[in-house]
Amino acid sequence: MPPFTSEVTSNTSAMPDHDRSGNMTDFYTGLGLAVSSSLFIGASFIVKKKGLIKTSKTGVRAGQGGYGYLKEWLWWIGLIMMASGEFANFAAYAFAPATVVTPLGALSVLVSAVLASKLLNEQLNLLGKMGCLLSVIGSTVIVIHSPKEQEVASMEELAQKLQDPGFILYAVIVTAISVFFIFFIGPKYGQKNVMIYITICSLVGSLSVMGCKGLGVAIKQTLSGEKNEFQNVLTWIFVLGITLCIAIQMNYLNKALDIFSTAVVTPIYYVFFTTFVILASAILFKEWRKLNPEDDLGILCGFFYNNYWHIPNAWV
Repeated sequence: MPPFTSEVTSNTSAMPDHDRSGNMTDFYTGLGLAVSSSLFIGASFIVKKKGLIKTSKTGVRAGQGGYGYLKEWLWWIGLIMMASGEFANFAAYAFAPATVVTPLGALSVLVSAVLASKLLNEQLNLLGKMGCLLSVIGSTVIVIHSPKEQEVASMEELAQKLQDPGFILYAVIVTAISVFFIFFIGPKYGQKNVMIYITICSLVGSLSVMGCKGLGVAIKQTLSGEKNEFQNVLTWIFVLGITLCIAIQMNYLNKALDIFSTAVVTPIYYVFFTTFVILASAILFKEWRKLNPEDDLGILCGFFYNNYWHIPNAWV
């Protein structure tokens, strides 16, 4: 594999020195935020799971439609940790491409797996340990080969991208499938098959990430003094969309965690969530156009390493 510096040069060689320096600063800022986000989110799964376990002993379980966990302080600690991680994750999208930020969620699976074996007595077998190692390798490969510059620099540019027929079609399909699963498939099969609730979380999550990316651009542009984007209607559409999507994600993720093992939920959720986010990002931002064939292959290999071992391990 070529050294990291050559990859950075190949992605940014056509840019002026000051622009290149600024892009790399943003890139490493986003990278640091994404890593810290994974640490918080990975630990939050375990804390919330322990809260749900305590709640299940005294009331109606979340998987059966109960909301007794709202009275459990341990669950709230887990929620605060997850919110902190999501805030860092949200901030990371303002500085680095989604192709970099999202795959680094593999680290949250690693953290969750280790803590689950220590605190929930969910044993991590040899295959699981290999999966964790490959996740770290895959994340590193993706970071090395990913685009180092932002996909959009202004809300005006983002507004034009949102009108792309490909992304509109993707959003419509995701919405239709999510609604169908929520009202027809979930009530019948949600407590029997982990894929139902995970699919809902992942599909809706892909749209929430695109919204976070847009809101991050608005905040960044506002703070830079270019223009107050909070007077832009599109910014508030992003805020409402993110709020709705996160509420749906949290509800169905709680259901999945309450019914199924953390060792099953976390890796499968990561694989599906990452896949749909990268797909949505590729359709909306078309960041693959900025990469050479070597980088494309590197990202595909990293994605394979990141995801291939998670689902088999979840069922062992």
